[in-house]
Amino acid sequence: MSCYASAVQFFRLGRKCEPKSAGQVVAFLGTLLAASAPAGLFLPHARTQQADPAKTPVVVQPGAPGKPSRTLPPSTRATLTPRSHADVAFMQGMIVHHAQAVEMTALIASHTENKDLHLLGGRISRSQSSEIKFMKRWLAARGEPVSMAMPEMAGMNVSREATALMPGMLTPEQMKELREAEGAEFDRLFLAGMIQHHNGALTMVKELFDTAGAGQDADIFNFATDVDNTQRAEIRIMQSMLEKTASEEKR
Repeated sequence: MSCYASAVQFFRLGRKCEPKSAGQVVAFLGTLLAASAPAGLFLPHARTQQADPAKTPVVVQPGAPGKPSRTLPPSTRATLTPRSHADVAFMQGMIVHHAQAVEMTALIASHTENKDLHLLGGRISRSQSSEIKFMKRWLAARGEPVSMAMPEMAGMNVSREATALMPGMLTPEQMKELREAEGAEFDRLFLAGMIQHHNGALTMVKELFDTAGAGQDADIFNFATDVDNTQRAEIRIMQSMLEKTASEEKR
């Protein structure tokens, strides 16, 4: 009976394997290790070969319904979804729109002690500042300027600041009035102005989706949808706060 068979019997029947020489002892221990070790423990090269990922990635393009998929060459690079002029104009305009909202929220700290307004303003400032960065990255990745091109209109005596206003944005006169107000008056002007501002953003989103071929880019679609949902919710909050402010002023 071999030493390996004896080793098996040793575990199964409790019998001893009694090797007769030092060489047999070494062989016996080696047999036990080999029998009990996990498969492949002593095959590091083979395991390494199996674990190594392929150096060249495989790019597979799914086929159309009823058509087979096909393997593309490794040099294939992803391309950005074609954007329309309306997409670009929407992002450029919304940057200007968001910038005014951030400017309005910056006045809260020095113009009112209303804690609810501080919380609301902080949330609006953070979210819209982050979205401005996203919109700038989106435009830069597509080689588009961040600022809108403002056409010169002959025969019209209108300032560039006025022509740059997007739907719902506060006029220079409204912004001046807001800067000069304090306390409850500031609260009322801020809430009314930001509701107007948010409604303008909803108008911009609607105009985007109403334009043929616009809003098809996944990033644009998700962003515009999120703007619509978020600002509708904030409008409801501000309307409730405005009603509360009006009732407190009557007391």
